[in-house]
Formats: sequence, C-alpha cells, structure tokens
Amino acid sequence: MKKEISELEFKLIGIFGKLILDFIFSFSRITETGFEHIESIMNSRKLVAGVWHSRILAFIYLYKGLNGAALVSQAQDGEIIARILQKQGFDPVRGSTTRGGTKALALLVRKIKSGQAAVITPDGPQGPRYKVQPGIISLAQKAGVPILPMAYSAKHCIIFSSWDRFILPYPFSPCYIVYGRPVYVPRDAGRQAWEQSRLDLEKELCRITQQADQYFGRHTP
Repeated sequence: MKKEISELEFKLIGIFGKLILDFIFSFSRITETGFEHIESIMNSRKLVAGVWHSRILAFIYLYKGLNGAALVSQAQDGEIIARILQKQGFDPVRGSTTRGGTKALALLVRKIKSGQAAVITPDGPQGPRYKVQPGIISLAQKAGVPILPMAYSAKHCIIFSSWDRFILPYPFSPCYIVYGRPVYVPRDAGRQAWEQSRLDLEKELCRITQQADQYFGRHTP
C-alpha cells in the first residue's frame, strides 16, 4: 500500500523536480534534427506532440513556458508528474486510457481549439512499451490537428528497469533530439484509415527513437 503524499510534499516535489530537470538539461549540449520540417506547425500551436513515455524529460525542459496541455494519469504517480509540469509552465489534464479518458479527451480538444498545443505519451501510463494506444489518434481526429512525433536520447544516462525503460540523462551529457514526420488523421477516417494512422505513428516514433539512440551508438532498449 502506497503512502499518501501530503499537499506540502507535492509542492516540494514540484519545486525540486523543476530544479533538477533544469539543472540536467541547461548544461547539456542539445543537438536537433528535423525541426525545419515542422517549424510552421509548431509556430501555429495547432498540434498534438507524441512522445514515448520514456523519452518525455527533454521536451518538458525544451518547451517549458509553452502553456501546452499535457495528458497526465490520475494516479498518485501522475500527480507528481503534474506538479513538475505545472512548474515548467504546462497545463496538466488528468486522465488516461483507463481512468477519466473520455472527459480528458474532450477537454484536450477544447484546449487545442482555443490555441494550446497538446502533449501525449501514447504508450503511457502503463504500456505496452512503444505501442501507440488509441487516445492520441482520436484526439488528433476530433481536434483536426497533426501529430508530431518526437524523441530524444542522451550519450550518458541511467536506463531504469521500469516497464517503459525510462531514460534519465546525466548532467552535462550531450542529448540528441529527433523530430519525425507529421501524422495526419483524416476527419472522416473509417476504421481502416484510423488504424493506419495509428500504425504510421507507431512506426515513425520507433524510427526516430532508434535514430536518436544510434546517434550515440546505442541500441534502443
């Protein structure tokens, strides 16, 4: 049975989480590739960013202050992430494919239409790893925006033994960001086209994750 975390502890977690995140990445040499192909979409903020659960940290740092709406689990672990996201200038929306998903999806659609970009980890919060779940496809279809696949890797990092093989870069470690090709979900997509969009996103996310890892001579865990 997990210990309940107090409100004060949550606040401290948010503060120290932000400090640690900023410390890790502010001293890292970050190299990017592929951004020129999606720059106009990023500037419009009419998008859903798709990032594997294990590869989210760099983007929480890079896009702090963006006021992007991020889907976060309703579990206690999700509250920890939500507090750090808030300190980084994100707008957490609580829900997942298993709890509160329908309401969270509807709220995200409204936020996108009001001008906020959205961020989803399509294999979260419990996996399977590197398998796109349906929520992100439904969101893009209902909101009428493209999905932008994003991934990163680090030369020196800890790879946890969690279900997602989460990576935590060491401070000062070089990092490599890869932006993939946008995935568009037709508004009138039937079951076959909808499933094809899901597979396209999954394939592209796997491709750019492997590209990021191979940059440092590492096989994707």
